Amino acid sequence: MNLLITGGAGYIGSVLVEDLIKKGYFCVVIDSLETGHKRAVDPKAIFFHGDYGDISLLKKIFLEFKIDAVIHLAAYTLVSESTVDPGRYLKNNLAKGIMLLDEMVKAGIKKIVFSSSASVYGEPKRIPIDEEDPLVPTSPYGLSKKLFEEILEWYKKIYGLKYVSFRYFNASGASAKYGEDHHPETHLIPNIIERAYKIKKGIRDIEPFHIYGNDYNTHDGTCIRDYIHVKDISKAHILALKNLSKLKYKIFNLGNGSGYSVMEVFKTTERITGVNIPFVIDKRRPGDPAILVASANRVKKELGWKTDIPDLSDIINSAWKWKLNHPNGYNVL
Repeated sequence: MNLLITGGAGYIGSVLVEDLIKKGYFCVVIDSLETGHKRAVDPKAIFFHGDYGDISLLKKIFLEFKIDAVIHLAAYTLVSESTVDPGRYLKNNLAKGIMLLDEMVKAGIKKIVFSSSASVYGEPKRIPIDEEDPLVPTSPYGLSKKLFEEILEWYKKIYGLKYVSFRYFNASGASAKYGEDHHPETHLIPNIIERAYKIKKGIRDIEPFHIYGNDYNTHDGTCIRDYIHVKDISKAHILALKNLSKLKYKIFNLGNGSGYSVMEVFKTTERITGVNIPFVIDKRRPGDPAILVASANRVKKELGWKTDIPDLSDIINSAWKWKLNHPNGYNVL
């Protein structure tokens, strides 16, 4: 099967392309490299440095490589940034996504796997969150994902598009080759690991890690989130590709099914790295729910998917090993 992967030079895309190639898929990657890295693309993939909203580039790829299906990962993803510049997010995540779908229709490509987000739920009314819960996004980023899911359903009805939409919770960890290297980095685990690495290297004058709130209604007072290994996310995409034509459901949560608190993540990282990391308790951030944990029952039942790396220690250990082997991320100094 010939695949186009938009955003394939990003964190999740790099691991997914690596796994797809190992499974024998032919992969074409398009990425603007605004947040992705050329070195994160498996050398066996065909890479185009470009915008996934570039119609002429899409036409070229679809014609030249006879693409059978698209995995659509490309998006702007910073929630806070989207609340400052909503137009930028809606244009990139939604308008360009429609352009991609239109070119797929023209080329006769009927299959797409979409990278959605748990942010479509907003502040949940119950835990664990399942796919039938209300969608009330609290940011333009979450709105862009929700609206694109609705557009996919209309393209299914009108053009016969076959799609799957995965609502990710917190992607974490690394493969041996590919890991998380964002600038700026906003995710919890790599931010703690970065501090641990600097201390390990003798850098003492670093800003303490900020834990936002320790008075939530949880076992240790800090927020609980659902962390899922990036390899398990990759596995779900490959299962979806294999089963796209016969699925009853089109939308699936991807989560571990059990949550870990910020303090648990912090203490586990200290244990694995062997480093005591300075931290301060700060006030709560507005809009941070106490608990966000997914129900993954649907994807388990429908796709036979399960997490191979569910344990928090294994998730963090894989990220730590990647950091030790790639101290400057994808930059070669």
